[in-house]
Amino acid sequence: MSARKSYVVETLRRAQLVELLSKGRRLDGRGLSEPRKLEIQTGLIEKANGSALVNLGNTQVMAGVKVDKGTPFPDTPDKGLLIVGAEVLPLAASYVEAGPPDESAIELARVVDRGVRESEMIDLSTLVIKEGKFVYSVFVDVNVLNVDGNLFDATSYAVVSALLTANMPKFVMDGDSVKNTGEKMPVPVHKIPVSLTMASIAGSLIVDPTAEEEAVMDARITLTSDDEGHICAGQKGEAGALTVAQILQAADWAIAQGKEVRAVIKGATGRA
Repeated sequence: MSARKSYVVETLRRAQLVELLSKGRRLDGRGLSEPRKLEIQTGLIEKANGSALVNLGNTQVMAGVKVDKGTPFPDTPDKGLLIVGAEVLPLAASYVEAGPPDESAIELARVVDRGVRESEMIDLSTLVIKEGKFVYSVFVDVNVLNVDGNLFDATSYAVVSALLTANMPKFVMDGDSVKNTGEKMPVPVHKIPVSLTMASIAGSLIVDPTAEEEAVMDARITLTSDDEGHICAGQKGEAGALTVAQILQAADWAIAQGKEVRAVIKGATGRA
């Protein structure tokens, strides 16, 4: 398709989408605040300490947890390590090329990491083996298997679910070195953060945008809520602006739908 024909098709598609949104409807039949179907499976990666596969509509994400001993950062000798990394596999979307993670994958990992960290899902001070020398390192690797919009929420749900079901080796000090006792214990999880991503298109705010909706969105906002219904993290994306009313609406939706998604996550991870 030529660039001119592509532009015409995109313009017509946006006009159709905007007209539907003005009537409170979307291309896939959902309401403005209605997310897609969420499915979560856990324990699928045998060699991981914890894992989860999330299907959010047609978006599919796999997360795996690996826990080992490590060295604390110099500025936080009394805290363990939590590191989230993400990669969109070349087979996940036509625009993805083989190679190291690009800027969008790096942003994806950072936004999800921030939501988990700021919610204090894991008290990093409990991951210390010997202050200043040895700590537990919790690595969460994410692979995006299929892209159909809203990678932020699908990835967040996969990471949180994998952590909720993860076990880690029990390390103890043996003189000046660290010894693996051979025992396992749960990763110390205290809260269940839930993110909700919304897009603004021609002034209409929608929840859980598809790839088609993301292609024409003016702005995006991701808000993460904790178990107490507090917003603990947020990220705004794209060049467009959000009104105060939209931000307040986004916060209300994030808290309300956070409760529903949290129930799904609890059910899938045996925390119900």
